Amino acid sequence: MMANLISQSKEPEISQIASTPGSATLPYETMEEFLKGIEKRAFQMTKISTSRYEEALDIVQETMFKMVEKYASKPVQEWKPLFYRILNNKITDHYRRQAVRDNIFIWKRLDNEQNDDFSQLDLSSHPDRHSEEPDEVLMRQQRIDRLAEGVKQLAKRQREAFLLRSWEGLSTRETAYAMGCTEGSVKTHYSRALEKLRDQMDEYHYD
Repeated sequence: MMANLISQSKEPEISQIASTPGSATLPYETMEEFLKGIEKRAFQMTKISTSRYEEALDIVQETMFKMVEKYASKPVQEWKPLFYRILNNKITDHYRRQAVRDNIFIWKRLDNEQNDDFSQLDLSSHPDRHSEEPDEVLMRQQRIDRLAEGVKQLAKRQREAFLLRSWEGLSTRETAYAMGCTEGSVKTHYSRALEKLRDQMDEYHYD
């Protein structure tokens, strides 16, 4: 038990992730296949974090370039947590630059708020949904819109934990590496995110 507590209080090493049981069967073998499969999801996640289409696109492209340049020779099992660690670092850098710009150029911040081109999570595509009735489609889209807005309003670390765990399907250990924190912190952020989203969805049902 003490060993488990110690392991959860330390940020996991990437080598530990590569040796995680069940991580050997992956749907990609080359870096090209990996990036092709992850690009759209990474873009959607980054767009939620930045609320800006062009900036999200730039961040994802920079992340992909760095993966190819620096980590193509790494074991395949390490690619996904490495990718999201780079992505999260670049999103954090974006927030820092944005804070500086907002403090210096106040009118730019106001302009960005008025012309926000944020578009929500693309959760609606599914092969079995073509036969849905119009009312079902509308209700589902309303729930998706509500969830996407709720995710956008989460605190940054809670949003990261929720998207990496629930949407991207990373393990707690992989998420901890991607976020640069301990497994215990991931569990805390993820739990709080779920609690807030459940509360928001419950409020939606009673509206």
